[in-house]
Amino acid sequence: MLLGQHSPKLDEKGRVILPAKFREELQGGLVITRGQDRCLFVFSAAEFALVNDKIRQAPVTNAEARNYLRIFLSGASDEQPDKQGRVTIPATLRQYAGLDKDLVVIGVGNRAEIWDAKAWNEFLESHEASFSNVSEEVIPGLF
Repeated sequence: MLLGQHSPKLDEKGRVILPAKFREELQGGLVITRGQDRCLFVFSAAEFALVNDKIRQAPVTNAEARNYLRIFLSGASDEQPDKQGRVTIPATLRQYAGLDKDLVVIGVGNRAEIWDAKAWNEFLESHEASFSNVSEEVIPGLF
């Protein structure tokens, strides 16, 4: 399970060092793709296979499903971490997420997300109050 918040740097070659806590789960390969809210989603190869199985069930006749799949899968890039735990983030994905040198990598259970540090801080600032004030069950059965 991928958890926590980490603050790596993007190097001049577009590589990021994966958090040490994530490396074991991602060492067999990973897939980076466009996420929502202008971040990148990072799945282990095994988890992405499960996601892909669910995606394949989407009806081709549904325009929203087709559009989502086009955006989600067209940006997908399978990567293999090197011996130092670095992975290259393709230029198109760096541009999509507006990544600069300072990054935030968060664990979200079955995936990691890569954010530009400024964008992550803005996201947190704009959503923390609503997180604290949730008065109804947002995730069924959690509390």
